[in-house]
Parts: sequence; structure tokens; C-alpha cells
Amino acid sequence: MEKIALVTGSSRGIGRAIAAQLARSGWAVCINYIERQDCAEDLAARLTAEGCRVMVCQADVADREAVNAMVRRIEENFGPVSLLVNNAGIAGQCLIQDVTPEMWRRYFGVNVDGAFHTTQAVLPHMLHEHEGCIVNISSIWGVRGASCEAVYSATKHALIGLTKSLAAELGPTGIRVNCVAPGVVKTDMLDALPPEALPMLEQETPVGRLGTPEDIAHAVCFLADEKASFITGQVLLSDGGYLL
Repeated sequence: MEKIALVTGSSRGIGRAIAAQLARSGWAVCINYIERQDCAEDLAARLTAEGCRVMVCQADVADREAVNAMVRRIEENFGPVSLLVNNAGIAGQCLIQDVTPEMWRRYFGVNVDGAFHTTQAVLPHMLHEHEGCIVNISSIWGVRGASCEAVYSATKHALIGLTKSLAAELGPTGIRVNCVAPGVVKTDMLDALPPEALPMLEQETPVGRLGTPEDIAHAVCFLADEKASFITGQVLLSDGGYLL
């Protein structure tokens, strides 16, 4: 049976690396995006040229109907999803007193509701087949918390709680649910930081460097592999030792 993966928010950054590594490992992959169609199609073209099976789907994961439509398209083109990677997310720094209700709802809408919507959309087939794998992308700030990132941190804490609860609930059906918590990773999200912050973050990371999107992709692929069939409900820190 063909292995089919949906990676949300995979046109750029960590999601892009995850989608690429899965595709090169033999998965048929849906590359999901919300705005950057150009980036999604560029990745799809590159992977197709390498002989990989990929498709591109636009959907805001905060929109339940859009998610359901995306999953139907995947099933029509590839078949049922056997691996779901909930990577789509938004982040930003803001003092808690400056957080607006709209900001709060949008962060939770994408980071938490998005994972809820996609999980419910792909579960029927997984439950029928008594197999499947879900990997949620949290953050070290979902483990420890972060000043000026209360909303983001709260959503990532929620994903960890969702991961552990679903692992307990779905384990008896053969479905594994795990979580990867990246540390400081070199993506566009770091562009908002002052230049002097990056060397400091490198020094605070025991391995002496910042993470790469490929580092996180390796962690996801490990959890998705059949060799990890006895691993569920875990939060895998891929942070270079930052939280030691």
C-alpha cells in the first residue's frame, strides 16, 4: 500500500524540509500552503523532477471546510492519508497586554484548531485500517514557555496536551501520535530578531549552532518510520540541547 502524507504549512521553512524529505523517502506527499503558491509549486516541481509523487493544495487549516475539501482532493488523487504532519503555524512576539482578541483567536485557530480539523478529517480511514501516524510540531516554548510569546507558547503547550491525549485514545486502534518540539531553527521567523541575537542563541545551544529545517525533518521522518512503531505519546526535543 502506498504511503501518503499530508504536511500542513509546507511551502516554506520547516514544513518544506519535512515534505521534501518524506517525498524523497518514498512517500506521496501533499504540499499544503495558505498564501505562497509560488513556493509550494516550486517545491512540487523540484520533487517531481526527482521522480517523487507530490501534489499541491491550498487551504487555511483554521477553516474546517477548506481542510475537509483538501483531504478529499488527496484521497481522489493519491488515496487516504496515512501520515499527518501538523506543521502549519504562526508566531510572533508581543507583550500580553498588547495581545488583541483577534490575535489570540487567529493563533489558536491556526496552531491548535488547525491540528484538530486535519486530525478529524484523516481519522476515519486510519480508524478503519487500524493504522496511521500523526506528528504534531510544537516548540521548545511549548515545553518551557517564553516571555513576550505567551500566545504562541500557549498554543504549542496545547499541541503537546493534544498529542498525549490522542496517543492514549488512539493507541488501541493502532494509530501513533507523537510530537516534535524544535529549538531555535534558521527560518524566516528569525528575521524579526536583531542581528546580535543569533550569535547569542548559538552560544546558548550546547551543540554550538542553530537548528536547520532539515534537522526537524529528520526527527519527523524517524517518528513516521515503521521502526518507531513502539513510540507514541512522546515529545521529541530537537533543540541541540537548548533546554538542558
